[in-house]
This record gives sequence, C-alpha cells and structure tokens, in this order.
Amino acid sequence: MKYFSLLKKSIPFLVLVLLASCASKKDMIYYQDIDALAGQEKSNSYEIKIQPDDLLSIIVSAEDPEIALPFNMMSVSVQSAQKLDMANGQPTMQLYLVDATGNIDFPVLGKLKVSGLSRTEVLNVLKEKIANYIKNPIIILRIANFKVSVQGEVTAPGTFAVASERITLIEALTMAKDLTVYGKRKNILIIREIDGVKSYNRVDITNSDFMNTPFYYLAQNDVVYVEPNQNKINGSAVGPSTGLIFSVMSILIALTTLIITSSK
Repeated sequence: MKYFSLLKKSIPFLVLVLLASCASKKDMIYYQDIDALAGQEKSNSYEIKIQPDDLLSIIVSAEDPEIALPFNMMSVSVQSAQKLDMANGQPTMQLYLVDATGNIDFPVLGKLKVSGLSRTEVLNVLKEKIANYIKNPIIILRIANFKVSVQGEVTAPGTFAVASERITLIEALTMAKDLTVYGKRKNILIIREIDGVKSYNRVDITNSDFMNTPFYYLAQNDVVYVEPNQNKINGSAVGPSTGLIFSVMSILIALTTLIITSSK
C-alpha cells in the first residue's frame, strides 16, 4: 500500500506535466482576426531607404549607347563585382558603395548624397542631373546586397539574400522554413538600423493588424529573432535527461494502472 499511495500522489503531477506541454490555439494560429479586417482598404506604402554600406547597382542607358558610356565607366571609386560585358554594348553590373557619410562617387556627376533617400528619390536625382547630358536617360537602380537575417525558434535560421528589394516578415519566416512549435508568435523581435541608430520592435503575427505596421515589410539588414516559449525554456533546463524522465513517468503510469487494477 505504501507504493500504491506514492504512485497515486504522482498522478496529479503527471497530469500537470501533460497539460503544461499542450500549446494554446491562441498562441499558435496566425492572423486570428483576419476576417474582421475584410473589406478594410488599408495599404502599406513602406519604401526602404538607402543606408551607408549599401551596394547600389546603377546602369545608365540611352538610345545611343556611346553617349551613356561615360556614366557607366569604371573608376577607382566604383566598387564593381563584374567587368563590363561589351558583347552587347552594355555593362552587366556596376556596384557603388555608399560610404559612411551617405555618399557615392558617380562618374561625371561626382559625389551624390543618397543615404536616407528612397530608391525612387535617388532615381529622380540621377535622372534630373543626367538629363543635362542625355535626353530621356534610362536608369536602372537596385540594392545589390539586400539581405535579412532570421534567428531563434525557426526551422532553418540564416541570412537570406533578397533579389526583389521588397520582402515581408512572413516571407522571411517562410524562407527560414517557418517557426517551430516552440517559437513565440506574439513577440517576434525585429532589429532595424537607420542612419546608425538601432531600433528594437516587437510584432505579434497572431494579430492581423501587424500587416499595417512599418514592420510588415523588412528593410535591408533587418534581423528577425523568434524567442522560445516557456515550454522550450523549461525543456532546456531539464536538458538531455528529458527522455529518461518521460520514460520513468511512463513506467510509473503503467505500474499505477496495474496496482489499481489488482487492488480491485
């Protein structure tokens, strides 16, 4: 009877362990109030800003390729990953490094302040200045080193290059193979640096309204960190003995069942 009493007292503990391991629906489901937002015409017009250390690919074209050539010439101030591809008379890629003061050195035009401007604003500046030399210039500009990092409780953490220069938080999490069951969906941290100043922002992806915040779209070099939930923290505290503990619990449950059955 002594063992029976001991095993009987362990049952409430086992029940609590099982309940603690169960995740709440409210902690797991994304976009829980999405139906409430149906019909609301809100658009997120966030546009990234150029920052120091960005690498800008800028290609200038014109009806006569020779006229545009001076604006695509290589120079010591131009950081280029590839040489000119003269097979078609056009450069394949030229990369301009935005320096610590937010400037690039551009052929013919000299130093241009681009930090803090959107891609559209930089294009407008270039078109206005180059129009003094070329009629109706065609300018292609993109950030060549746009990337985001995803850390923490995701299936495949890492740093991901973004070709389109426009990526949502959900797309970044998808690239990381989504959150694990241990990831906190209500408290995702986004670390963003603008003009040398870091900001730390929390996002709840179970609430659909996050789609209307400035953090729905990520900026270049954003870091996304998914915190572990309490179950993962508790499991980490137990360590490698977790499997052994649950094995012992299973044996205790089996013994309790046998004793209860035999005592009847």
